[in-house]
Amino acid sequence: SGQKVCYGDLKRSCYKLAYFQDLSRRVGFQEARQACEIDGGALLSLESEAEQQLIENMLQNLTKSGSGISDGDFWIGLWRSDDGLATSSACPDLYRWADASISPFRNWYTDEPSCGSEACVVMYHQPTANPGLGGPYLYQWNDDRCNMKH
Repeated sequence: SGQKVCYGDLKRSCYKLAYFQDLSRRVGFQEARQACEIDGGALLSLESEAEQQLIENMLQNLTKSGSGISDGDFWIGLWRSDDGLATSSACPDLYRWADASISPFRNWYTDEPSCGSEACVVMYHQPTANPGLGGPYLYQWNDDRCNMKH
């Protein structure tokens, strides 16, 4: 389930946000990716600052709607499949979009990606967390372990 929002004039005309307050319903990266594909879509590829802002606005509107959304990061379609260079300085360049789009746009949080065993990417949504070095944990990207539940 999720909230679907469609626009008539964009390259990707529809977006669907799925947020599960019940922690037991949250899923890992591959499960999220498969759920999107079964639904006829793909995990989100963010191709520009404008699209990033659009998604931030959608999340803000969802939060304002009284739906009870609290802390909980969102999977996006960025991931790294080659662990061979995960600790090298080339690591940030190894991240690719799951839908094969080629956008170079990135919105990493300060000191991210940390690489290592963290190969799948979330968009932060932690409004109650104390700000870190990069400010609030809202909407910037963080690499995380692919088996984490978001």
